[in-house]
Amino acid sequence: MAGLNVSLSFFFATCALCEVARRASKALLPAGAYISFAREAAAAAQLAACCLEMRALADIGPWAGGFGPDLLLTLLFLLFLVHGATFDGASANPAVALQEFLLAEASLPSTLVKLVAQGLGMQAAGALTRCCWAWELSDLHLLQNLMAAHCSSALRTSVAHGVLVEGTCAFFFHLILLCLQHSLPIYRVPAVALLVTVTAYTAGPYTSAFFNPTLATSVTFQCSGNNLLEYAQVYWLGPLTGMVLAVLLHQGHLPRLFQRNLLYRQKSKYRTPRGKLAPASVDTDTPVKERSGQELGGAGRQLLSSR
Repeated sequence: MAGLNVSLSFFFATCALCEVARRASKALLPAGAYISFAREAAAAAQLAACCLEMRALADIGPWAGGFGPDLLLTLLFLLFLVHGATFDGASANPAVALQEFLLAEASLPSTLVKLVAQGLGMQAAGALTRCCWAWELSDLHLLQNLMAAHCSSALRTSVAHGVLVEGTCAFFFHLILLCLQHSLPIYRVPAVALLVTVTAYTAGPYTSAFFNPTLATSVTFQCSGNNLLEYAQVYWLGPLTGMVLAVLLHQGHLPRLFQRNLLYRQKSKYRTPRGKLAPASVDTDTPVKERSGQELGGAGRQLLSSR
């Protein structure tokens, strides 16, 4: 349990430090710089550090600490609840940033700045996490520090199957995000955390279920077992393809590229008039006919009286 307590302390310290960095940058930086860069960098650092520690627990915990999958999945769900509550609107995911660009919700310069911030944040988190492991505060960190230089690939299936798995996970993830984008955070955050936990349980044995290109680059690209092209196909091409398909299914088109809806027919706002006369037109003719008949009757009576 000592190793688990150290890991829990690591999670708490990471989230606390990133929250302090968010609040400080929000108070000191302009709004645009905070939203596009500082917020994304802090969220990416928080996500990457927690993911590295969770991977250490998943790889070493079962045989070194006796941690079962129920404990690991519960920790994952709780971590994503904390991420959703503290990210302050950041995504820490380049696929989400590109999704906002395709939906015409973000400009190209803002999207590029977010991508750079996410990459820098995750690289910094990786370096700091490995420094923390070097302190060897627990047996788990001692073993992880010894194994860090010889990590194994997170891709434990064929490349084609890995692309399909990552694309499917990304498809459902982005579709849920699009469906819940206008809902309250109290509903959206637990739903996303539950979805991430379910996908990690089902797809984790094959690709570790990253569906986050920058996170996968920071965590597993330097590990042996696959080359750069295979990693890029699985962890970049797969999630981006799933994201594009989710946007097409939800929107029917890509607003940034073209306006025509390819999947759904849009109803016209105006109704075309029909040829049938309205009942009001019949009613308005009735008084006219009665008045003309009365006038003709009065003229006939005057003619008879004159005779």
